[in-house]
Amino acid sequence: MICYRCNHEAGNAATCPVCGADLGVFLKIKRMSNLYYNDGLQKAEVRNLSGAIISLKKSLKFNKYNIDARNLLGLVYYEMGEVVDALSEWVISKSYQQDDNIAGRYLEELRENRAQLDAINQTIKKYNQALLYCKQDSRDLAIIQLKKVLSLNPKLVRGHQLLALLYLQEDKLEQAKKTLRSAGKIDANNTITLRYLKEVNAKLREKGSLRKKKEEDLISYQSGNETIIMPSRFQDYSFGSTLGYLLIGLIIGALGIGFLVIPGVENKAKQDMKDQMVQVNDTLSSNAQQIQEQTQKIAELEAQIATMQGQAEAMPEQTASYDALLSGYVAYIANDYLTAGASLEKVDAAQLSTSALELYNSIWPTVSRTYYEALYNAGYNSYNAENFAEAINSFLPVVTHDMSYKDGSAAYYLAQCYRKSGNMEAAKPYYQYVIDNYPGTQQANTSMNYMNGN
Repeated sequence: MICYRCNHEAGNAATCPVCGADLGVFLKIKRMSNLYYNDGLQKAEVRNLSGAIISLKKSLKFNKYNIDARNLLGLVYYEMGEVVDALSEWVISKSYQQDDNIAGRYLEELRENRAQLDAINQTIKKYNQALLYCKQDSRDLAIIQLKKVLSLNPKLVRGHQLLALLYLQEDKLEQAKKTLRSAGKIDANNTITLRYLKEVNAKLREKGSLRKKKEEDLISYQSGNETIIMPSRFQDYSFGSTLGYLLIGLIIGALGIGFLVIPGVENKAKQDMKDQMVQVNDTLSSNAQQIQEQTQKIAELEAQIATMQGQAEAMPEQTASYDALLSGYVAYIANDYLTAGASLEKVDAAQLSTSALELYNSIWPTVSRTYYEALYNAGYNSYNAENFAEAINSFLPVVTHDMSYKDGSAAYYLAQCYRKSGNMEAAKPYYQYVIDNYPGTQQANTSMNYMNGN
């Protein structure tokens, strides 16, 4: 362990042997990180991957430099089909420890397998498209997209869960159960999978009970070559017994009318009128309350619709940012910094998840330095060759990124290219910038002459 005060190696001592600083708290934090790492490792070995992720994140919360925990977290993400998150963890691990780090081997294997990287890119696009179809309530199209996703990445637990949820909504219970079992084979104790599976089993039991009840209400018997099916409570009465029961019923009905019904009709009519008045008043009050509740629900639904529309409108931008990040990373690990810079320049960091943003921030500083240097050199060469259109295309991204690049030289040469192309109006802002920010220099004096028409 490195001492926080003097930066000397202290080993596992509770006190720094060089400066005497107390390292007890740091040792305790390190032990807690290792404890959670061991717990995550045990859970990963029994395929409790979601539980392993929780433990490994806690381990990294205590010690973000725990390389073993970070590499294992990347492997768990990779096993669950979350390849972008896995790449993020391995790149961060590699940045913390360049040498003797197995994360380098993982990244190298992915870099050499371009087909797999292309499949990952297609998976992200199709999964995002499936989410968009779900928000548009196009379940059939979403199911088709998710089947394509799982054919490209069979280990994507989120894909299995979303497909099972769509099957559940379509009342395709057996297919939903089969899909959830596939997800359970990847991550045995995933709470979302278990909750969906519980719901599917409950609906299957309910369907089974209804089917059994319908079968019990029917009986069947053989009559010659025909099978007769009839209600189980059916009774076959003869004509004489039926007539007798009818006469007895008529007599009892007549006696009931004479002695019971007629005296109570008037009292019942009065009571009915009172009850109807009370019911009308209750109905009016209830309707007023229902109108108020429905108005509130309409307002809530309109707010939800507006939110979903906003998310749907943002989805293409988010997908474009992820595509640009993935393309830029592929070019980065291939040491093609010019292509990587062109792709990463299109990334909107606000659209990225936390792990994707960490990946972006870990590679963009390195890529940008080489990228803008290459653009500047290309622009300068094109300027000397009097190919001003290409020079403008090279200088413009550099100046947009940093107007002061190379002490204003990028802005100066961009202005020169515009002027020599016959577009003095476009050149003036850049000449003025050089004059204002670098007075007394040769470039500022030259810019002043051109601005004055000399």
